[in-house]
Amino acid sequence: MGIDFHSNKNKSSYTTRKADKSWVEAINTLVPIDDMAVALDVGCGGGIYCKALSDMGVNFVTGVDFSGAMLDAAKVHCKDYHNISFNHGSAFETGVESNRFDLLLERALIHHINDLRSCFTEGYRVLKDGGYYIIQDRTPEDCLLAGSDQHIRGYFFERFPKLIEKETKRRHSSQFVIETLNEVGFKHIEEIKLWETRKVYDTKEQLLKDVRARTGRSILHELDNEELKQLVKHLDQSLPADINIIEKDRWTIWKAVK
Repeated sequence: MGIDFHSNKNKSSYTTRKADKSWVEAINTLVPIDDMAVALDVGCGGGIYCKALSDMGVNFVTGVDFSGAMLDAAKVHCKDYHNISFNHGSAFETGVESNRFDLLLERALIHHINDLRSCFTEGYRVLKDGGYYIIQDRTPEDCLLAGSDQHIRGYFFERFPKLIEKETKRRHSSQFVIETLNEVGFKHIEEIKLWETRKVYDTKEQLLKDVRARTGRSILHELDNEELKQLVKHLDQSLPADINIIEKDRWTIWKAVK
C-alpha cells in the first residue's frame, strides 16, 4: 500500500511534533551552528526541523520537498518564522543555487532514494566549500532492535514480521553511505548513533491514538485497517498500563564536509 506523500489527507502527518532536545544537542556537537548563516533542509516534510534549525540560531533556512501537499502544510506550520522559505524540488534537483549553503540536512530521506550518488552529488553542488552535510536515517540494524516501552517501533516488526523485509530492503548500510559520500568528494566523514526522543506521551492511549492515525509513521501505511487494529491491540497488551511513555528511535547520523 505505502503512504501517498502527495495526498492532502497525509499532509499534516509530519507537522505534529517538535524536534527534541536530544536531536538539538547532537547536532550542536557535530556542527558549529553559531557560524551557520544559511541552511537547506531537503525532504523537509512539514518543516519540523526547519523550525529547529532556526531556533538553534541559523539565520535563514530553506526547506525543499517534492510533495506540494507537504509544502502547503509546512508553510502553515512555519508561518511565524519569517526567515524560513520553501521550494518545490527533489533530492536530485533542489532548484537552489550552487555553493550557497553552510549546512545541508537530509533527515529520514535517503531510505526513499535508490540513487544515492545523484542525491549526494546534488548535496555537494549546493554546499559552500567547507559546508557541512548531515544525513540522518536508519540502517537495517537500527530498524530491527527489540520492542520496549521506549522503542515502540520494535513491536511493529514483532507483530508483523512481513514488515521486516520491507523495512530493511529500503535502508542503506552505513558502509554504502560512507563509500558513496567518498566517491562524490566529501571529506571528514563521521558516523554517529543517536537515540532521539520522538515524542513524550502522558498516557498509553495517546500513543495508541497516534498509531491508529499512522501519524508520522510511513511504515504503518504498509498495513491494512484490520492489521492496524491488531497492532494497536498488541501494543496495548505489551505496554504497561497508565505510564508516561518516552518514545525513542535509534538513528544513524553521517556528517561530511565539502
